[in-house]
Amino acid sequence: MLSEVYLGINELEGSLPFTLRYCSMMQKFVVDTNYLSGNIPNNTFGYQKGLITLDLSINALTGSVPSDFGNLKQLSILYLHTNNLSGEVPLELGACSALTDFWLTRNFFHGSIPSFFGSLRNLENLDFSINNFSGTIPNELENLTFLNYLNLSFNHLYGEVPIGGIFRNITAMSLIGNEDLCGGIPQLNLPPCPELLSHKHKSSFKVTLIIVISGVSASFLVFICICYLRKKPKTLSSSPSLEHRYLKVSYGELHQGTDGFSSSNLVGTGSFGSVYKGTLVQFERPIAVKSFMAECKALGKIRHRNLLNILTCCSSLDYKGDDFKAIVFDFMSNGSLETLLHNNEEKESKNLNLNFEQRVNIALDVAFALDYLHNDSEEAIVHCDVKPSNVLLDDDMVAHLGDFGLARLLHGHGGIDCSSGDHVSSSAIKGTIGYLPPEYGAGGSVSAEGDMYSYGILLLEMITGKKPTDSIFGEGLSLHLFCNMAILEGISEIVDSRLLIPITEQEGRRVTRQQNMEDTIRECLVSFTRIGIACSEKVPSQRMGIKDVIMELHAIKQKLLS
Repeated sequence: MLSEVYLGINELEGSLPFTLRYCSMMQKFVVDTNYLSGNIPNNTFGYQKGLITLDLSINALTGSVPSDFGNLKQLSILYLHTNNLSGEVPLELGACSALTDFWLTRNFFHGSIPSFFGSLRNLENLDFSINNFSGTIPNELENLTFLNYLNLSFNHLYGEVPIGGIFRNITAMSLIGNEDLCGGIPQLNLPPCPELLSHKHKSSFKVTLIIVISGVSASFLVFICICYLRKKPKTLSSSPSLEHRYLKVSYGELHQGTDGFSSSNLVGTGSFGSVYKGTLVQFERPIAVKSFMAECKALGKIRHRNLLNILTCCSSLDYKGDDFKAIVFDFMSNGSLETLLHNNEEKESKNLNLNFEQRVNIALDVAFALDYLHNDSEEAIVHCDVKPSNVLLDDDMVAHLGDFGLARLLHGHGGIDCSSGDHVSSSAIKGTIGYLPPEYGAGGSVSAEGDMYSYGILLLEMITGKKPTDSIFGEGLSLHLFCNMAILEGISEIVDSRLLIPITEQEGRRVTRQQNMEDTIRECLVSFTRIGIACSEKVPSQRMGIKDVIMELHAIKQKLLS
């Protein structure tokens, strides 16, 4: 009956056990970042028909991808990157119609990129970089309307680059390290493709024959097309389609979709722009539009399930002729963490008072987002404004970290990016009072540790229900000190009252079980508070790291579930 396994980021050795095949109810199996070796056993994962997530990345696995992976009709996420795998991509994977994320980077795969990927219409992220793939890029990849990230760099691909679909978006794909590619959109700066590619070993007769046949065929096709177009007028598609991830939209479309940026559609304001709810014909679901000036550089480089999903951007002129820039992202139906913690009148009717388990899940989601920004993005990024109003919740109460108006790119985790010539010291970072780390106010360098301070304050706010700017704080008392003192004297005195379970008056076994439950929850509340305190220490070097935070929060979650 085992359904989920999380053993990532340990020091596990040895091979994957064949007996995993008997876990027929498995949905998620994650063993990334270990020292596992040997082959991926045949007739093992193929028996787990309900498998949704399989993460074997960052190990030392060898051999090929088993063909029985084609049995995984529900598989959505397949991470095999950073191993020693080889062979060709099995054609059987073409049956994995639910696949959204497929990462093979940093292996030794060879052969061509199969054209069947063009039929996997749910694909969003595809990374085959740093392998030995050869051949041409399949034109079928143009058909993937949801594909928002494609990395085929550092292989041995050649020939013409397609120009449709994701291949129109220079920021969504990478093809570097393939020296024999040609054509594509002008921004790729690739050489033009020759009109006819002849193999050096072919005879001149064959070359001449090909030219003649091609010319006759082309003339015939042109004649047929002219006749067809004269008979049949052009028609427009009955429903608009999104041909690539970042479809350009105009100011007029956004103006119309928000009823002229009407105050009735205003859902939030901040120092870097206002946010409006609206609609666009290109997207079926509601959208949110935020005017911005400083977010483009960071947004173009980040993609993660716990970061706000960007649908498209607008850079245009408004009706007054002034510069107008905006981003369009998924509308978060459950609003911000700030609203749920402090202004919940309109949400109470929907029964959205956050219980402790939900708060732990939200804390984990934000931690995952920060871990990605600090450690896993193309360039390390410091957010600079982590706070509850920048944590947005979707229909399923999954948290998404947004608002990168203050985000700064880092050089190798060591400091801010000054390559643009615009040096930005921490004294220029406005941030938000109460969440801003003390070293920023003293002119210290912007760093990932600064984000950890803000994150720690966010955790303490989640556990107490009090803002760091609450009137009770001042004259030497801060939210950090308030919680630190309470750890020793009794956590119940500071915890948000909505998180405390009342003790029942019943007798017998049920009372005992209730008491055990309360003791467990109190232990978890203390652990959660300790994490917040450890993250918000005054000295940056003493703050808890994000990976330790994730491990501790996972332990709390498991204790609550048990």
